[in-house]
Order: sequence, then C-alpha cells, then structure tokens
Amino acid sequence: MKGLCLVTDRGACAGRPLEEVVRLALQGGIASVQLREKDLGTRDFVTQAKALKALLGATPLIINDRVDVALACGAAGVHVGQSDMDPSDARRILGSGAIIGLSVETWEDVERAQQQPVDYLGVSPVFGTPTKTNTKGAWGLEGIARIRTFSRHPLVAIGGIHAGNVEAIVRAGAEGIAVVSAICGAEDPEAATRSLAGGIRRAQT
Repeated sequence: MKGLCLVTDRGACAGRPLEEVVRLALQGGIASVQLREKDLGTRDFVTQAKALKALLGATPLIINDRVDVALACGAAGVHVGQSDMDPSDARRILGSGAIIGLSVETWEDVERAQQQPVDYLGVSPVFGTPTKTNTKGAWGLEGIARIRTFSRHPLVAIGGIHAGNVEAIVRAGAEGIAVVSAICGAEDPEAATRSLAGGIRRAQT
C-alpha cells in the first residue's frame, strides 16, 4: 500500500457528506480509501461501502475491521486491528488477491506480524492524535525506522500526520501514509490531498 490513504471519519467532515470529501480527495490524487465506521449497523455499513466503491472506481477501497462488509461490497481488502479477526482467517475468507493490512501498536505486534499473511503493517500512531485514543503510545520517527529495519512488510504510517511532517515520516521508512483529519477536517480536502501526496512524492525521489 503505497501513497496516500484517506481513512474516513464522518464526524470529522465538518458537516459535509462523506461522499463529497471522498470525491474531493479522489480529485486530489488519493491512492486508496479505508472506510471506517464504528457506529453503523451492518446493513448501513454495506450500503455506505457500495456507494464509496462506485465513486472510487479503480481506486482501492479497504474496509476497516469488517471482513463480512468487505465481502458484501466487493472491496479490495480489509484492515484489521489486534483485537479483530486474525489475519490468517481473513486471508482464508477473502482469498489470495485481497489486500490485508494489520495495525501494530507494540514491538510484540511487529514481531508476530512477521509470520502473518498480511500485505502491509499500519504503524499506529506515529504521533499522538485525538483520533487514536486507545493506543499504547506513539512510535515517533525512530519507531518507524526501527520497524523498517526489522519487518518484511511495507509500512503505512498513521496518527498525527500533516503536510509539515509527512516527508520526514516517509524518509524514516514508511511506504504509505494514512490520514483522517488532515483531509476530512480540511477546509479544502482536494488541496490538502494534493499537498500531502506531493510531500510523499518528494520524499520518495
């Protein structure tokens, strides 16, 4: 999972419809979207996922936590946390072609992930952030660099990321960047996406 990923949060969209924010991010060059819905029932979650998948076209849609929703809407894959479905079970259900990401919050998580059938690690959080309140401490740039040296998986960084620090995070070892409020809460989500994506490109050249 390279490039910039928008992780959705309807509550952070400043009253705008989620579809509008995603459409603007798509115009700004978003590489993928992760749909995260903690409060929707299954039927509404699937309906929302299908709507976003139609909007995104060829841009990958990843579903947060819910393997059943990913299956129902035909998403590109799923992102699971340490208390969600085991990645091996998710892989068995979704198949070899699905994208499966796994959040890592401790070094023990990183070590266990070496043997797990996932496509990337979500390093969470890089910096402290209001959208990540149940984690076990921030990794910082040093943590990203340490994981990059050890892990066989690509790294997607999330947490406290903005245009001012995205280049440093990529240079520390992250192949991808995931953001929530930096796009959802931006006055101009399209411009915010372009700025973040530009920072990633600069750091990778």
